[in-house]
Amino acid sequence: MKLQRNGSIACLALTAALTLSACGTDSNDTAATVAGPPAAAINCATGTLNAQGSSAQKNAMDEWRKNYQQQCSGSTINYEPTGSGAGVQAFISGTADFAGSDTALTSAQQPQANARCGGNPAVNLPMVVGPIAVAYNLSGVDNLQLSPGTLAKIFAGGITQWDDDAIKADNPGASLPSTTIQSVHRSDESGTTGNFTGYLTAAAGADWTFGQGQAWKAPGGTGSKGSDGVAQSVKSTDGSIGYMELSFAENAGLNMAKIKNGAGQFQELTPEAASKTIEGAQITGAGNDVTLNINYATAAPGAYPIVLVTYEIVCSKGGPSGKTALIKGFLGYTASSEGQGILNGLGYAPLPGNVQSRVQTSVNNIA
Repeated sequence: MKLQRNGSIACLALTAALTLSACGTDSNDTAATVAGPPAAAINCATGTLNAQGSSAQKNAMDEWRKNYQQQCSGSTINYEPTGSGAGVQAFISGTADFAGSDTALTSAQQPQANARCGGNPAVNLPMVVGPIAVAYNLSGVDNLQLSPGTLAKIFAGGITQWDDDAIKADNPGASLPSTTIQSVHRSDESGTTGNFTGYLTAAAGADWTFGQGQAWKAPGGTGSKGSDGVAQSVKSTDGSIGYMELSFAENAGLNMAKIKNGAGQFQELTPEAASKTIEGAQITGAGNDVTLNINYATAAPGAYPIVLVTYEIVCSKGGPSGKTALIKGFLGYTASSEGQGILNGLGYAPLPGNVQSRVQTSVNNIA
């Protein structure tokens, strides 16, 4: 099964045509569907930014940095994929001008980040939607469908054969072999695991009793380091299944399962389908903070429910001296329709218009 891109082109065209609409900033808002910001010229500034953090957004950052630097002579944007935790600590300590993170600041980190900003709020700005693929390698099967409960039982070790009755029920009429299931998970702590286990907890809590966390806790299975390691383990082992960011599944040429959403649909993973889940996320941040609470059990028609969002963490005021213009220019570009539009081709999904508008408003308010 190859991911269909037909809708991606239409999504890109639609995103570019969206127009900016003002949004309220009350906390605990449920994000309503509003038009996104228009495509606009890049606001160039000179100087150097040093940032680090989430490896999940590395490919997006590399493309954004290249484009911005090409169009803005005198600017240098450095980004090191050191991991979310390291990026946040570097931001707090003042060695990173902004941080990329697969999760928003915790209640323990927020006061430290605010202190780094001279007592002003540090804000979480969602910038990259990373669909998480459930990829598999099973001879003779190329259109697998899985419901949340079945998926949870597979990774919890409760389902061990591919011809199990639960898998058959999800795939009526399919010819499933009796091959032993080889599940593959991340051996290192990761935001991908945190979001995948968050999905299992929310959508299949009765069958997944290991909670949500960046470290894998379920027994059994095989651990591999990084999404690239998981992808290669799945590719090399018949009967295997694993979770990874979309780009890794695509690069490895793996089949990806359709996942049953809260609307009862077995949904193929496309950028548009992933964006639908983010479109319904609750915005819980106050003021210029745009922290999202993702509804993994979303009943939105056409939504693919297993996604992660990576944030840029930045000072709303009181940031690094002399760098405000460059921070606003670069993050304004990444949040723009042009910046978001390139994500389809990189294995990500663009922010839906309602979230995109909120993020760009927050970037504009950086002082």
